[in-house]
This record gives sequence, structure tokens and C-alpha cells, in this order.
Amino acid sequence: MTKIKITAGPYTFYGKLEEELAPKTVAVFKKLLPYREKIIHVRWSGEGCWIPLGDLDLGLGFENNTSHPAPGQVIVYPGGISETEILLAYGGVCFSSKVGQLSGNHFLTITEGLENIVALGKLTLWEGAQDILFELAD
Repeated sequence: MTKIKITAGPYTFYGKLEEELAPKTVAVFKKLLPYREKIIHVRWSGEGCWIPLGDLDLGLGFENNTSHPAPGQVIVYPGGISETEILLAYGGVCFSSKVGQLSGNHFLTITEGLENIVALGKLTLWEGAQDILFELAD
């Protein structure tokens, strides 16, 4: 099991890559590590934060995809009818965009630090974009 450290705003989380359920997505994500970006609050999907990736082609199709990630689940939308993106759910999410409901590949699950996931979401909602870093855990 590959463990990931996620530093987002003032919070630190640890998670596991879903290597058995989303092997292609995990392989692509591992190549990006360490991955540093900004997260912003979602516009359409409910209680989540996202990283817009525009027209980036990750070369992925759908695997282990869902429209309703649970708090602490991270999904990637590989692009198509909407832009490519990574979404981190902190509460109720119905993953969608201005073109309607979408589904994304659930490839990462936060296993430690969940007690701060709502605080991160609210911080992002009220204070704006937060730095986020995904890296292999020691």
C-alpha cells in the first residue's frame, strides 16, 4: 500500500492510493508526485474543493468512478465534456459541472486527519485558494 502525505492550508492528512481499484489512475498520479497546486472551493458539486486542470490530457478513461465521493475521498475527472480536475470531498458531494452531473475516478482515500477535513473545506470556502501538496509519505 502506497501512503500519501497531503498538506493543504494549515492541515496535514495521510491517505492510501487505491491501487487495486484504480491502477491506471494511481500510476498516472504517482508520476506527478510531488504535486503542488492550489485548491479552490467547488462551484457546482457541494462540499468539496478542487484543482482545475483545464484541457490537460492525462490519458485516462474511467475506472472506479463515482459521482458521490465520500468525505476524504479524492477523485480525478479525466476530461471530456468538462475540464480535467481533481476533487477532494469534505462533505456531501454530487460531482457536477455547468454541463451536468459527472463522475470521477476515486483513486485516493484520506485515512488520517479526517477530523480536519471540514475545517479545510470551510477555510477554502471563506478564505479562498489554499496551497496543497501531495507527496509520498515517509
